[in-house]
Amino acid sequence: MKPLLYVDGYNIIGAWPEANKENWSLDECRDRLILLLEDYAGYTGQEVWVVFDGYRTERPLRTVEPRKELTVVYTRHGETADHYIERMCQLLPKYREARVATSDSIEQTLILGRGATRLSAREFWREVRQERDHGRGKFLSHTGKKQPGQTGSGSLRSALSEEQFRMLDELRRQK
Repeated sequence: MKPLLYVDGYNIIGAWPEANKENWSLDECRDRLILLLEDYAGYTGQEVWVVFDGYRTERPLRTVEPRKELTVVYTRHGETADHYIERMCQLLPKYREARVATSDSIEQTLILGRGATRLSAREFWREVRQERDHGRGKFLSHTGKKQPGQTGSGSLRSALSEEQFRMLDELRRQK
């Protein structure tokens, strides 16, 4: 079973150094975070859920959007992301590894009591950067492309098996 990560969306956005520096709108931050978390889930193999507050909206129902690598939750009116995440952690079996990314100190205390571990916003952003760099490095080394500062040559041919290269070469020659 994959490790589980719940992300308190607006709490993490509030601590996003790049978003603050670039002065992105809340909608843009939310969209960028969702895309980033889809990549992150793919790199790490974790089951990732991002939860956004609907507490101050007029949304009568909770929305749960399962995607390929990520589940996006918008809570209903009167329900905070904190409450949703706490309830989900309470429902987890004892053997399920779960973490919660938030810097909300009250939520951190509650989720620790429910068997999940916490990841502060700062720790979360550091982990995301490291995973993206590591994933990008694995991709570049697999394709034979040079990483920044790397010397040596890499070509498409070096990234393909002889059979794959032969088939591509045949297709190229058919024109």
